[in-house]
Amino acid sequence: MTGGASGTAAHRRRDARRNRELIVEAARAVFREQGLAAPLDVVARRAGVGNATLYRHFARRADLVDAVFRDQLSGTMSAGERARTADDAWEGLTGYLEVVFTVLASDRGTNDLMTTSLEGVAALEAVHAHNHRTLDELLRRGRAQGSVRSDVVVEDVLFALAALGRAVPALTAATTPEAWRRPLALLLAGLRPAAPELALPEPALTAGQLNATLAGL
Repeated sequence: MTGGASGTAAHRRRDARRNRELIVEAARAVFREQGLAAPLDVVARRAGVGNATLYRHFARRADLVDAVFRDQLSGTMSAGERARTADDAWEGLTGYLEVVFTVLASDRGTNDLMTTSLEGVAALEAVHAHNHRTLDELLRRGRAQGSVRSDVVVEDVLFALAALGRAVPALTAATTPEAWRRPLALLLAGLRPAAPELALPEPALTAGQLNATLAGL
């Protein structure tokens, strides 16, 4: 009896692990196609499980999003680490943003995640903090090296990247997969110092103003 009960429990654990894997795989595909607002019952059907099973494993949408994107977001963080080691801050900045936009253009779910606000996703909170530190360091070094405007701050860049990144799926759908490279190049050109350097017409956003703006996208 004991052996039978133990075997049944082990079988249930295997089934539970398998169901979790199926849900994560299905969610990855559905989020890539439809974005993070996709109905979770669509995910459950794609996984071949019931809604109750999905919610048993992932009580909150944020928990499922975290499980789906944790590895992909860690890849973005690795790109940021590499960018910080570049001797030329401008090369580090442009290389890093090319990696970020390649991801934004290829996966609608990741695009939603990185360009809008979704609370409770631990991996996202970590990558946002890492992204801020990476850009802040590269801009600071770029200003010191003379490759970035003296008045550009990280909030300027984060706002511009969020606005442009949000438009990338529609842009690539209407044109070509690489179409994002042109507006990104124009954005980067605007960060370069000019002679003479024209003053910007309004003060930079504060961190609080930026967060409030992104939450409304």
